Amino acid sequence: MRSKGFILLIIAVLASSCGEYEKLLKSTDSELKKAKAKEYFDEGKYVRTSELLNQILPRYRATAEAEELNWLNARCYYNMRDYIMAGSAYKNFAETYPYNEHAEEATFMTAYCDYLLSPRPELDQAYTNSAIEAFTFFQRRYPSSDKVDEAQELIKELEDKLVEKSYINARLYYDLKEYQAAVVALDNSLKDYPNTKYREELMFLKLESSYLYALNSVADKQQERFQVALDEYYSFIEEFPDSEFSKEAQRIHDSTAEFLNIEETQNK
Repeated sequence: MRSKGFILLIIAVLASSCGEYEKLLKSTDSELKKAKAKEYFDEGKYVRTSELLNQILPRYRATAEAEELNWLNARCYYNMRDYIMAGSAYKNFAETYPYNEHAEEATFMTAYCDYLLSPRPELDQAYTNSAIEAFTFFQRRYPSSDKVDEAQELIKELEDKLVEKSYINARLYYDLKEYQAAVVALDNSLKDYPNTKYREELMFLKLESSYLYALNSVADKQQERFQVALDEYYSFIEEFPDSEFSKEAQRIHDSTAEFLNIEETQNK
């Protein structure tokens, strides 16, 4: 019975609290709403904080209190894990109040929200590129900040994701046996990221794709395309003479050389 009474008491308190909050939302007292928004924020009630701030921010625009309320608004969205809205709010704060004491942090957090929105490599990397651009801007804007090194580490992490994305895209055409498209995609990946950790594999896949493209071409195109494949072989073996793909590369070379009658030509 005591337990049942306690539960009923909790329900009554919650109902009363909700009722008071609904009245607050309908109130025209902006000062009260501002005070309660700060109180709710300190209590971790971010949804309520956000609802109240959205009601009163227009009222305090261009006032001395606008900066504090907009800063609270950005932090509220971040704590709600709404990183799209948080990033927008931080960016707006940094641009509107560039001399505020929180402007540096707001600029960093603009980039960090995009970093948190950056998806796994297989997906679209718009947020990844946006985060890199924003972190780079932060480094230029605040070169003496104690967060510059952290920004650089995050940029490196994001760039690694772009490298992997490029590799996945290039590899996809190869796996689909679209060898002409694979050659183009593999070449673009190597140009965009010449120091990629996938360089050896990408160069071999480009060699093999060139060979298979030539092999499956119409007869009057094969001579030219096998010659391209042979050139790819020499580029690959020169850079990676002890590659794990050496045996397969040699097989491609021998088949290509046989088609081009290279030994026969050299013996004449």
